[in-house]
Amino acid sequence: MPLHIVDRRLDSKHKSSVNRGRFIERFKGQIRKAVADAINKRGIRDIDNGEKIGISGKDIEEPQFAHGHGGVWETVRPGNDRFSRGEQVDRPKGGGGSGGGQASKDGESLDEFLFTLTKDEFLDIFFDELALPHLVKQHLAQIEQYRRIRAGYTQSGVPTNINLARTMRGAAGRRIAVGGPYTAQLRALLAQLDELKDKLTDDDPELERLRQEIARVRAKMDKVPFVDSFDLRYNNRIRVPQPSTQAVMFCLLDVSGSMDEERKNIAKRFFMLLYLFLTRNYERIEVVFIRHHTVAAEVDEDEFFTSRESGGTVVSSALELMYKIINERYPSNQWNIYGAQASDGDNWNDDSAHCRELLEQSLLPLTQYFAYIEITDGPPQNLWEEYAKLDAGHTDHFAMRRITAVADIYPVFRDLFKQKI
Repeated sequence: MPLHIVDRRLDSKHKSSVNRGRFIERFKGQIRKAVADAINKRGIRDIDNGEKIGISGKDIEEPQFAHGHGGVWETVRPGNDRFSRGEQVDRPKGGGGSGGGQASKDGESLDEFLFTLTKDEFLDIFFDELALPHLVKQHLAQIEQYRRIRAGYTQSGVPTNINLARTMRGAAGRRIAVGGPYTAQLRALLAQLDELKDKLTDDDPELERLRQEIARVRAKMDKVPFVDSFDLRYNNRIRVPQPSTQAVMFCLLDVSGSMDEERKNIAKRFFMLLYLFLTRNYERIEVVFIRHHTVAAEVDEDEFFTSRESGGTVVSSALELMYKIINERYPSNQWNIYGAQASDGDNWNDDSAHCRELLEQSLLPLTQYFAYIEITDGPPQNLWEEYAKLDAGHTDHFAMRRITAVADIYPVFRDLFKQKI
């Protein structure tokens, strides 16, 4: 028995949610580009809102097939007093339209199709195909997690878990089994009645007896229920334990005097995207915020993004604090540890070599992945030059990228956390 389910749920614009999902999937390339452009124009606090985007009308046109005339056709147009056969006709000049743009004699165009993305749709497209690199599952004795899996069928359950296909199949089998003898008896009586009709009159007592017997057998068959409570089958689900996956991300932000407001804003935008990505895509994720100038301090989310404290530059203070926190709270055999550092690269000369040693000897052996982002529009700074010595030997667990303007944030972010197949 075929089962057809029609999804008639309505979204905020009274359109089918299924069609809306198909539209987003089909034009994901154009939508993703529009999402990337929208991010560059937003403030830090508005990054996770929805967006109204425009898609070119030509991009959403669908090809259509039509019957052609076929063969060679010659058409006579009455009233032609200017053109002869074979002459070329100039393109008509544009008339005085009501639009606000300037007229043009070249090409044709279609208005943009405006499409509003919800907050969830916006973030799904923005973080599509991104993942934390080298995330592994750790067995944690203090954390027990379970997942529900299908485990056959059961005869008891709640109505929401009823399995229609299995229930109807069982009911059909029961009706065949219970009604089988009656069906055979009815078939024999009908055959006997057909045979005697040619030999006896309609008012013959024998025919009347057969008709009554047939009615009695059919009444018994009608008493067999179409679906009995015995036929009901419910989807059975059981809980099974599964290994736990938990991770911690360290966000290291340089707030020294050499980081002007524009560079700090770029760094905060990057970390805001990273924070949204982690909290949206991972259930067990902790984020540790560290701000540093000459001294590093662990701060909360609000202070990390809003504090205006500044000072000199000693980058190693942040790395040393990160190493201390890992040893105290996040043992590497139980946690997936990640780090992201944003700075303009301007550091005390003697400290840059110390930073490289801290990463190479202490932090990289403990972390799954560490990313350094240098925010500068000039030549590489001394910290970049020291970190470049690590890049060759730790390509899987260490990455370096440069950001010069707000428009570079999204491409760099996707490059650093692109899902590896």
